[in-house]
Amino acid sequence: MTWEQRSRAAVAGIGFSAVERRTTTPIGRFAAEAAAAAIADCGVDPGLIDGLATYPTAPFAGAPGRSGEDVVDVEFFLHLRRSRIVWFAQADEGMIVASLRDATNALIAGACRYVLVWRAMYAPPGTYGRVTVPEAVGDAQFAAPYGCVSPIQWHALAYRRYLERYRAERASMAALAVSARRNANLNPHAIFADRTLSTTEYLAARMISDPLCLYDCDVPVTACVAAVLTTAERARDLRQAPAYVAAVAQQATARPPAVHYTLQDHIEAGRPVVDELWRQSGLGATDIGAAQLYDGFSPSVYYWLEAAGFCGRGEAHDFVQGGRIALDGALPVNTFGGSLSEGRLHGMGHVAEAVHQVRGTAGERQVRRSSAVLVLDGSPMLRGGGLVLTSEP
Repeated sequence: MTWEQRSRAAVAGIGFSAVERRTTTPIGRFAAEAAAAAIADCGVDPGLIDGLATYPTAPFAGAPGRSGEDVVDVEFFLHLRRSRIVWFAQADEGMIVASLRDATNALIAGACRYVLVWRAMYAPPGTYGRVTVPEAVGDAQFAAPYGCVSPIQWHALAYRRYLERYRAERASMAALAVSARRNANLNPHAIFADRTLSTTEYLAARMISDPLCLYDCDVPVTACVAAVLTTAERARDLRQAPAYVAAVAQQATARPPAVHYTLQDHIEAGRPVVDELWRQSGLGATDIGAAQLYDGFSPSVYYWLEAAGFCGRGEAHDFVQGGRIALDGALPVNTFGGSLSEGRLHGMGHVAEAVHQVRGTAGERQVRRSSAVLVLDGSPMLRGGGLVLTSEP
């Protein structure tokens, strides 16, 4: 987007399905529920939805990819919907921000009028982080024999490097995890809405891949979150106050071949995304009232805080202390509980919360300054991205 095009699109509605840990219900039903809720939220006639966009990648290694059962792709809604679809996009990379970017650009170009965007996640028991390597070939020869076979280990290695490089303590992360859970206790959609977390419990949690403990990992859920996007002009006439898309950007930093991503990837991949968001929106870190930062693994929040300029490099472990990131703090972070406590929705929960904060419908979680909210999705790494939502065009 150019400066002249910013805020010409808006999120007009948000909808949640039920959020469950273990279920035999096909994921397609969750997606249909979330879509209907998003359409009802904005009050548009369902027959006017003429665009579809999603990031439908399988939620775990080895998933069969059956439409409506363990993924919800565009094909699912093309068969389900009775309205005439004239535009759709299905991203393979970039997580859900790629779909929001595609929808925004389609609306600006006039390719469609109302776009339904969704992310559906399916979490059968025993699939989180499960990777089977029957034979180590290619790059896996240099990692699999040592137990480094999944993103869990990759994130653990990068986080260990962060702790050592910046002389940080693992115990510092308790402030982030406990704050996220406290916010989730105010979020009826959170899987841990009714379960508290103390610093003592965090520090006593079992290790998953040292130094990542149980509460450093997002919680797998079966659920869907959907949004309806349209032009800013149309959105102003709908049921809810619009959340204007002031900027949306993806990461496309060049990266040499590597066995897996490292701390350097996280550091170098984050800043270009944020710089582009500031360029498009004309805003900066001091203008942001709340930050919804991807937390598939808790250290990602550190990397994004530093990449966005909320603190200096290597300072995030100190920045999150003392209530600074609480709802009434200087920079509220993951005001809905994040993926750590709401559930693993690949960034769509972060987007939904940003919409609620911007339009003032976050209830007990509502922050004081909410005219501009930042969403950063991904680890950060090559597939990361972000957007800025504002209450005014």
